[in-house]
Amino acid sequence: MGVIKAAIGDAVLTSLWVFNLPFLGVLTGIVSKFLGVEALLPVTLLITTFLATINVLVFSLLGHVLGGASFNPSTTITFYAAGLKPDSSLLSMAVRFPAQAAGGVAGAKAILQVMPSQHRHRLKGPSLKVDLHAGAVAEGAITFVFCFALLFIMLKGPKTLILQLWLLSVTTVGLVLTGSAYTGPSMNPANAFGWAYVNNWHNTWDLFYVYWICPFFGAFLAAWVFKFLFPAPSTPTTKKQKKS
Repeated sequence: MGVIKAAIGDAVLTSLWVFNLPFLGVLTGIVSKFLGVEALLPVTLLITTFLATINVLVFSLLGHVLGGASFNPSTTITFYAAGLKPDSSLLSMAVRFPAQAAGGVAGAKAILQVMPSQHRHRLKGPSLKVDLHAGAVAEGAITFVFCFALLFIMLKGPKTLILQLWLLSVTTVGLVLTGSAYTGPSMNPANAFGWAYVNNWHNTWDLFYVYWICPFFGAFLAAWVFKFLFPAPSTPTTKKQKKS
C-alpha cells in the first residue's frame, strides 16, 4: 500500500511539474519585456534562474506534502544508487516510474488545453536535433552532470535551502542551454515521455534509448562517481570490526 501511495503522489507531482514548466519561459518573456531587457541574454537568464529557484522551492514543498513524492525518475535513481533512499527498492521504482510517466502525459495534455495561442510555440517538449547515438550520449552526459551536481550541492554545498536551490537552478539553466542543440534536453524521462506521447512518438526506440536508458545510466554513474570521490565516513562499529 505504501508503494501505491508513493506512486500516486509521484503521478500527481509529475503532472503538475510538466504542466507548470512551460510557464517559466512565458514568465521570463513577460518580465523581460516589462523591464525592457529582452535583448540582454545574461539578464534574461538571470530572470529565468530566479523564477526556476522559486519553482523548485514550491515543488520541493509539494513533494514533502505528498509524502516525499518525486517528479523525475533520474533523480530517484541517483538518490537510490547513492544510498540516500533506504526505503526505495527496484520493485518500488518499477511501480513509481510508470506512474511518473503517466503524470507526464497528463501534464502535457493539460497544458495544451489552457496555454494561450500566442505562447503555444513553447509547447514542443524535448526532441532529437542530432543523430540517434549523438543524442543518446548527450542526454546521458547532461543527466550525469545534473545528478552529480544535485548530490554535490545537497550534500557538500551550502546548508541554506534557498541557496542550494539557486545553485541547482543555475546548473539546470546552464545544462538546458548546453543541451538545447542536441536533445532539448530533458534530464527527466517522465517529462520526455509526456511530450513524446502527445506528439505520438512515445512508443519508439529513439525515445527509450535517448530519454530513458541513457539518462538512467548517467544517473547511476553520477551516484557511483560521487560515492567514489566522497566516500561515507566509517562508523565506529566498522572501525572496531576492521581492528578485530
